[in-house]
Formats: sequence, structure tokens, C-alpha cells
Amino acid sequence: MAVEDTSKPVVVAEEANPNPTVHPIDRYHEEGDDVEEGEIAGGETDGDESSKSAVPQSHPLEHSWTFWFDNPSVKLKQATWGSSLRSVFTFSTVEEFWSLFNNMKGPSKLAGGADFYCFKHNIEPKWEDPICANGGKWTMNFPKEKSDKPWLYTLLALIGEQFDHGDEICGAVVNVRGKQERISIWTKNASNEAAQVSIGKQWKEFIDYNNSIGFIIHEDAKKLDRGAKSAYTA
Repeated sequence: MAVEDTSKPVVVAEEANPNPTVHPIDRYHEEGDDVEEGEIAGGETDGDESSKSAVPQSHPLEHSWTFWFDNPSVKLKQATWGSSLRSVFTFSTVEEFWSLFNNMKGPSKLAGGADFYCFKHNIEPKWEDPICANGGKWTMNFPKEKSDKPWLYTLLALIGEQFDHGDEICGAVVNVRGKQERISIWTKNASNEAAQVSIGKQWKEFIDYNNSIGFIIHEDAKKLDRGAKSAYTA
């Protein structure tokens, strides 16, 4: 199902927090006085309606998704890659996604070295995961603090099932580094060239990204590290 009718929905930006923390998830507001979107502010209803509360309609997603976070301050103390990776929240409706996303730090507000993932539920964002093992990833590079909107549009395209070969997709990650930010989409079956190229081309269209992007096979990345060459380009 699609979250929005277009691949680039209108996003209402929130006021930036002047004191950002390392973790991407903020605490929910505790004041309790703010009126949530869809609620009726003030006023009372007559008769039996006064005892009834409006229950907002829920819009299920085709898949459940899990946010994961790799804290840079913890990663430095870990000898084994991935041991500092933690699942944060799992969501399965449009409403749950927005309630989480609206209380998250964008990539531009995360500390250098942070990795923030959104993967289909029960798929771990690791090369060793059986579903990811034979796959690879497409990657886009952005200047520092320029990946917030592309990250949002990527998430909406994923959870809204906008890709023709969405079943091939495992999830996405944004990597925050010293001089740039990278967003990658991980896929399941690197040998399926047609599906991989379709995903890469559609992603560029959704993000309005004009530079060429490459697809790196996980096995090549494990063996060659930064020397791995792109198997496909888009």
C-alpha cells in the first residue's frame, strides 16, 4: 500500500531541538496538554456522546518495519562488529511510523559515526543475516547535513511499497560520517540484475538524485572492503 499519493509528500518540518542528543529517538512530550492531530480541542458533546472518545482509524502497512541504531560511542568499545547494534522500535501502521519519526533526530542531528537503520521486521541489518547474505546495496552520498529529506523520502518509498521489486528489499540505512552522509538500500538477491537495476533507477527518481549510483555485492565488500567495485550502476 502507498503511504502517500506521490513519491514526495509535503512534509511539515518541526522546530529543531537546540540540544540534540546522540540517540535518534526523543522522549515523547510529557506535558500532556498538547492537542494531537485529529483530536478535538475543548468543548463538550451532548448526551451519550460525552462518554465516547473518538478512535482514530489505523492504516496498516504491508510489512512491519524495525528501526535499529548503532551508537558511535558504544561502537568504539566493541571488538566485534555489530555487537553494539540495537533494535529501537517496530511499527506496522502509518500512524505508528509518523508518531516515531516525528520524535526522531534526523541524520543531520546525529553524532558522527552513527548508523540508523529501518529494516523489515525479523531481518537484521547484518551481512550474516540469511536474508541479506546473498544481497548487496545501492548507495547515495550527500554533503554533511543534507540527507534529512532524502532519508525521509527513502523511508516513505520503502514502507509505502513504491518499488516494483519491493520484495527484493531488506531495508535502508543512513551512515553519518565526518564529511558526508550516506544512505543505502539493502537488497536480498544480488544476482537478480533486472530487479536490482530497477530498484536503483526508481530510487533515484523518488529522491530526485542526479548523480550515478553503484550497487556493491555484500560478498565483494566483505572480501575487498573499500576496493569492491560496483556490480551495477544506475
